Amino acid sequence: MSPEVERLHDLARTFGRYRPMAYMFVLECLGVTIDAARRKGQEGHITGQELLAGIEDFARGQFGYLGAAVFREWGLKTTRCFGEIVFQLADAGFLSRQESDSIDDFNEGASFETTFETDPIPKRYRL
Repeated sequence: MSPEVERLHDLARTFGRYRPMAYMFVLECLGVTIDAARRKGQEGHITGQELLAGIEDFARGQFGYLGAAVFREWGLKTTRCFGEIVFQLADAGFLSRQESDSIDDFNEGASFETTFETDPIPKRYRL
């Protein structure tokens, strides 16, 4: 196990609420979301709402209809859970954040329980 992955496992154990895969998934989604924003000409900071949209789209591509079940297995019940992970990752030095960032930025995301059931196809694959 790489030192970074070991640190993520330690972080997950420290907080005890989310599985290590949830932390890894958020980091992967952040990278994918930043790359997509750069392709559109956006540079700089990604907001909580932008990250939630990236998480939703990436999860559709990875898990389809099973997205909500996977999130539940990892301990993720609401979109705010992703915000908690982001802030834990920032506090542990994996990410940086701005003064204007707030965990409340993650409160108003889509309900993943219904999102994956009604629309499992990622936006990038839609015609």
